[in-house]
Amino acid sequence: MDRVKQAIILAAGEGQRLKPFTALKPKVMLPIANKPILQYVIEALATNGVFQVVIVVGYRKEQVQDYFGSGERFGVDISYVVQEQQLGTGHALRQAKDMAEGRFMVLSGDNIIEPDTLSSFLEADAGAVLLKEQKNTSKYGVATVKDGLVSDIAEKPEKTESFLVNTGIYLFNRQVFSFLEEEVDLVQALKEGLKVGYRLLAAQTPGRWLDVVYPWDILVLNDRTLKMLSPSRGGRTEAGVAINGPVTVGKGTIIRSHTYIVGPVIIGENCEIGPSVCLLPSTSLGKGVVVSPFSLIENSVINSSVEVGPNSTIVDSIIDYGCIFKGNFMAHSGESEVKIEGEYHSVKMGAMVGEYCKVGEGVSIQPGRSLGTHCQVGPGKVISTDIPGSGLVV
Repeated sequence: MDRVKQAIILAAGEGQRLKPFTALKPKVMLPIANKPILQYVIEALATNGVFQVVIVVGYRKEQVQDYFGSGERFGVDISYVVQEQQLGTGHALRQAKDMAEGRFMVLSGDNIIEPDTLSSFLEADAGAVLLKEQKNTSKYGVATVKDGLVSDIAEKPEKTESFLVNTGIYLFNRQVFSFLEEEVDLVQALKEGLKVGYRLLAAQTPGRWLDVVYPWDILVLNDRTLKMLSPSRGGRTEAGVAINGPVTVGKGTIIRSHTYIVGPVIIGENCEIGPSVCLLPSTSLGKGVVVSPFSLIENSVINSSVEVGPNSTIVDSIIDYGCIFKGNFMAHSGESEVKIEGEYHSVKMGAMVGEYCKVGEGVSIQPGRSLGTHCQVGPGKVISTDIPGSGLVV
């Protein structure tokens, strides 16, 4: 049987549990190692010869369409369909019904996958799901498999004997649309199909499949992805700079004297680093980032156009686009209880800062606390509670 040549990517969702980082952009556009998550998906498809791509967009769809365009830059041919209301994954797939070929792959745009993960799966018969063994299954759909076929998929079960989670990657033919006429959730539609004899082949992968559910997952994915990158050097490095380990530096970037960098680290284009800055492992700096003297950043994701004032410390933190921090800013890491969508999570985390925040001199953010987009914080403040978007702390 020929390999599948078409993929339908579900990329319409908002990502409520990832706020404040999805307040102004869709989940699929979250940067991991300086690339949107969706770009990793498209590149994996292109590597496997899947060049026909249909993307189902919805929430802030213009950002996806503007970045990926026709797909030519990524070696694929992209078409778009719009899910006006984000009612569910089955409803999203149904929007692409008129574009779907006889056999096609369906996958989520918000999971990082390696090309090898998809390679053998593309040769499977239509009516298949890709499963991966996970130790912690509590936040996934868990598949029960008998004789190589899926007999059930339980969403986020409290107890299960199976450790095979649903990656959300499928091979279908057009028969699947017969289950989607009334059902908006794809998994629920498949469960109904299984009851009436629909065959869903269970394919397992040992390959890399990484998903983002909560903000701290961004740091985990960033760390793992950075370790896979091939380092490269652009820009200009002044005398007295020490670089150890795999470090990628973009064009137009200046790394000033006496800066110390330990990879894996990626620094985007047109950044200004130092002098006397310390960048420690698992740190990503986007385009146009300024890190002023005597600052330290470790295991953090700093999005583009961020300015970090002198003598600042940022650890285990996520700083989104366009933020400005005056000097002596502190975002230390520590154990904290974080509330997400009514659930409490105990995590080791620094600060979570949404887009376009302005933070005054000498501000400290306690571990696990967040600033929503467009917040302003006056000098000398200690942030010990979450501040909603457009908040003012004076």
